[in-house]
Amino acid sequence: MKWTDYPMTTTSSTTMTIQRPPKVRVAIDLKQIKGNRITWALIPPTGYACSLIETWLKEPNRRFRFHFLSNRNRDRGGPACRGIYNKMTHAIILPGFVSLSGLIQCFVNTRKPEFGLGVVGLMLKRGFSVNVFNINLILKGLCRNNEVDKAVGLFGEIKRNGVLPDIVSCNTIINGLCKMKRLEESLNILYEMDDLGCCANLITYTTLMDGLCKEGRVDEAMELLEEMKREGLDADVIVYGALISGFCSREDFDKGKALFDEMLEKGISPNVVTYSCLMHSLCKMGQLKEATAMLNDMMQCGIRPDVITYTSLIGGLCRGGRATKAVDLLNLLLDKGEEPDDMTFNLLIEALCKGNRLDEAVEIYHMMVERGSSGNLVTYNILMGKYLTAGIIDKAMEMWKHILELGLVPNSITYSIMIDGFCQMGMLNVAKGLFSKIRASGLDPTLFDYNTLLASLCKESSLEQARRLFLEMRNAKHEPDIISFNTMLDGTLKAGDIQSAKELFNDMLQMGLTPDAWTFSTLINRFSKLGQLDEAKSVFQKMVACGFTPDTYVYDSLLKVLCSKGKTEEIFNLIQQMADKGVVLDSELTSTILTCLCNSSEDLDVMKLLPTFSQETSKGIRISCNELLLKLQECHPVFHQHAARD
Repeated sequence: MKWTDYPMTTTSSTTMTIQRPPKVRVAIDLKQIKGNRITWALIPPTGYACSLIETWLKEPNRRFRFHFLSNRNRDRGGPACRGIYNKMTHAIILPGFVSLSGLIQCFVNTRKPEFGLGVVGLMLKRGFSVNVFNINLILKGLCRNNEVDKAVGLFGEIKRNGVLPDIVSCNTIINGLCKMKRLEESLNILYEMDDLGCCANLITYTTLMDGLCKEGRVDEAMELLEEMKREGLDADVIVYGALISGFCSREDFDKGKALFDEMLEKGISPNVVTYSCLMHSLCKMGQLKEATAMLNDMMQCGIRPDVITYTSLIGGLCRGGRATKAVDLLNLLLDKGEEPDDMTFNLLIEALCKGNRLDEAVEIYHMMVERGSSGNLVTYNILMGKYLTAGIIDKAMEMWKHILELGLVPNSITYSIMIDGFCQMGMLNVAKGLFSKIRASGLDPTLFDYNTLLASLCKESSLEQARRLFLEMRNAKHEPDIISFNTMLDGTLKAGDIQSAKELFNDMLQMGLTPDAWTFSTLINRFSKLGQLDEAKSVFQKMVACGFTPDTYVYDSLLKVLCSKGKTEEIFNLIQQMADKGVVLDSELTSTILTCLCNSSEDLDVMKLLPTFSQETSKGIRISCNELLLKLQECHPVFHQHAARD
């Protein structure tokens, strides 16, 4: 028997004795809802009264003090609505359509949209018709929970069961699909809308264009813009902002700026997002003057820059090597009442560390902590790396301790920084221990980690360990790169194992790797030191044939081996070749040339050259090989005749 079946009065002469359902505290009408407080009356509830309360409870952003019997709870209405529903069913009141609709919204608001589907089933069981409004609530809840597949399934199910989706349904599904980067499916919904009797609106097109732009498909977004215009819809600042952001993301600033100008011509006022996108793009291009001018224009238009705007400018200044100006901008940001985020601080800390201004970077870190931010993993990776580079191990370990205390999980970058830092300090055993710990942490060593350890092992002449690590790298499906092979070639030739070096070189070619300038330079240097003149000359010729320009290191190596073999004529030829190439000499190469010439001729008066050269090099001035040849020819006629003959 329903509550409505109980008679409130009787006209019969016979008095009926019935058992009343439990009395429940309930507000009888909205007049008793005062402020944020409900005045309760101890009366039996009616379905209307319960529905009325549910309507009030589900209003967004309403906070209230809810008293239910002896419990005192503070919430936003979801649990309260469910509590009312429970009391209604306990009082044998079957909730009506409004009550059940309110319950669906409560489940959606508490992120339990699947329970809302259960309420839909209850509605059908009670004989109510399910309308599209309730379905839209559930679609919204599912998409908000990233349960897009369920939302798409429900969308298809309602079409098959006679509930026609409306524009809200379509926009909800399109938005959910775009957020999951399922753009083709979202576009298909657009094309189906005509069949459903829905006309795409500004929200539809804006959502799709934003999704396309975020995936770099800006040209397709522009096509949608034209289609939208043909449908008689005018683009607003949100549409233009999405397109401008898309063009700036693919580094096409000119098209983004053209859209910005078009927007201004149409009288559409840009917002902080629009300006920030363009300024960020300008900063990435190094056009800080133009970015600053845009900031001034923005403020003159009464638009207040936010932390993203300032962070873009700070990032541009940091990339341009102007860390001091970036710090000044941080102070301006603080003066304007904006609160920097972790990215803002990290940009400054990194820039100061790169500029070898570690003390100032630490000051920024302390400022960050004082303002209530503990920093993130990026913060500690930067500082720990710089401390290790500077050889300040105790401070580096302090950063490592902070990482663990804050509950941050070290990533592969963290371990790479530490392995590299300890290798640079010659603490190879510590680096190897960290390398082993990577796997224990559930991570895989990176190619950089392998190459770093290989270089340190070869430097310490631990060739066998390096070979084992190189083999392990290949077995672990980390294909060695050109750096790996260059390192192993250098270490192998350093150990005098020419045959193994040739086999390594052939393996490198078979893997499709092309030797670079460092490969040729390494081979020439090591073959020269081993006295393998023919091998060194052969590699030199291949290097030139491949289009690489030998550097002073290569020429120095060749001159030394030629000198050791007494190849005077070839020394003169190589020096002349260096002069023709315009090689600029450093002190090492000049010293090698003079040594070669002294050993090749007893008549050369080196003392006439050394004072002049010493004065120039002491001031850090380099001279060209041609200048040195002219000086040699002036004071040594024999060399002049030899050079002329060549």
